[in-house]
Amino acid sequence: MKMKSEISKGWKLLPSPIRKTIVSVFGSTFIVIGLLLSVLPGPFTIPLVILGLLILGIEFAWAQRTLEKVKAQGSKLNPKRLFKK
Repeated sequence: MKMKSEISKGWKLLPSPIRKTIVSVFGSTFIVIGLLLSVLPGPFTIPLVILGLLILGIEFAWAQRTLEKVKAQGSKLNPKRLFKK
């Protein structure tokens, strides 16, 4: 827990434009990779997009709102009905 608070303090010491740039690069990278993987078979598409939104949500309110909408839609899914044969 102490390490997390130290990282948080260090993060907040960075100027806002630098924090936003770092978050934008990493979050956008995960979203783009997730979207590129959507044409390939595999389970790693949606988690990467959600991870990208989670990272972007650290600094951007619009990403946080979008992530909340994704969570709400995800909670409506019933895996038993989804994979019913």
